[in-house]
Amino acid sequence: MQTNFTAAQLADPHVAESESILRKCVHCGFCTATCPTYVTLGNELDSPRGRIYLIKDMLENGRPADEEVVTHIDRCLSCLACMTTCPSGVNYMHLVDHARVHIENIYKRPLKDRLVRATLAAVLPYPSRFRLALKAARLGRPFAALLRRVPPLKAFGVMLDLAPRRIAPPSNAAQPGTRAAGAEKRGRVAILTGCAQPVLKPEINEATIRLLTRLGVEVVVPEGEGCCGALVHHMGREEQALVSARRNVDAWIKAADEGGLDAIVITASGCGTTIKDYGHMLRLDPAYAEKAARVSALAKDITEYLTSLDLPRQEAKNMTVAYHSACSMQHGQKITVAPKLLLKNAGFTVRDPAEGHLCCGSAGTYNILQPEISATLKARKVKNIEATKADIVATGNIGCITQIATGTRMPILHTVELLDWAYGGEKPALLQK
Repeated sequence: MQTNFTAAQLADPHVAESESILRKCVHCGFCTATCPTYVTLGNELDSPRGRIYLIKDMLENGRPADEEVVTHIDRCLSCLACMTTCPSGVNYMHLVDHARVHIENIYKRPLKDRLVRATLAAVLPYPSRFRLALKAARLGRPFAALLRRVPPLKAFGVMLDLAPRRIAPPSNAAQPGTRAAGAEKRGRVAILTGCAQPVLKPEINEATIRLLTRLGVEVVVPEGEGCCGALVHHMGREEQALVSARRNVDAWIKAADEGGLDAIVITASGCGTTIKDYGHMLRLDPAYAEKAARVSALAKDITEYLTSLDLPRQEAKNMTVAYHSACSMQHGQKITVAPKLLLKNAGFTVRDPAEGHLCCGSAGTYNILQPEISATLKARKVKNIEATKADIVATGNIGCITQIATGTRMPILHTVELLDWAYGGEKPALLQK
């Protein structure tokens, strides 16, 4: 793609990077075939190619973001399926990230949108606040349908619908400290506790710690670690995201320097995609660039790390698993084989749902901010999963678990919960019902 940025514009390193990304696009349109919003809406401006044109026009001509541009950028799920199918290597992720920051800095959203986004940014990244909000949701749930009918309050009604009816108590798995290896020590890792996941489903990290320690891996929960920053990063709140990134970098580098780390294990693939990008996000910060790159190199999805341990093959189980590959797993991190191979070796029969490349519609806060598109994608995903006739669903991302669970009665678990059970742990509570 030909670009016409001025020298003054290219002096901004963010603009310079976006310009180099734009130049790689050859307008081929391969991305449109796998883009969930284009497949759903059929609008060229809701495809990666269309958004690239909008972003180019906005940045190159110095035009302020208007309602049309913001509408189509907001509809992007950041599923990154376009990057998987792009033959030219266009880094759409970094381009749309820059566009979102640009929009956040120069565009004044309507008051109702600012209120919803500010609420999400102030609550979701903080486990204690999130837990309190979920408790308050019990009182508001009877009014959810009413709120959904009032346009300025619709997002709050959606939040109430998504809020779980049962809230697990705080888990010891999130407490800072070291969990000793239960067998002959063969490794040492740090684990991301995160923000939403320990509140919504603490049993994921509990299963991870049990499994790893049983396999001889020491697990560290560093003091000061917290939200990875992905939730606010995708809303264009760059400074808030970088604060989270720097805090985590400090915590993990300290843990690595004190006792060594083989990996930083991540059990939410949405977080993994962002943490593996810390090196890029902090590349312009002289105090953090090198440390952030070191953290990104250590970051591993739990299935990546488990693959390196060469787990023994287990006896076949009379249980079929539909594996849902989260977008952040298959497109963001390019992890496609490891989770299914681990499940197969653990004795499960694994089936791939049709249209596995398409997003389920969760995408962080997308199911709150774009509920109609999200609901359409969820229905499509659930239909394909149920068509497998599997006994259970497995996936590697808490957002997908929450989203899909609201559309089907099939039990849905994190991949590591099944692996923990297969290698000596207790049967997951969801399967004991």
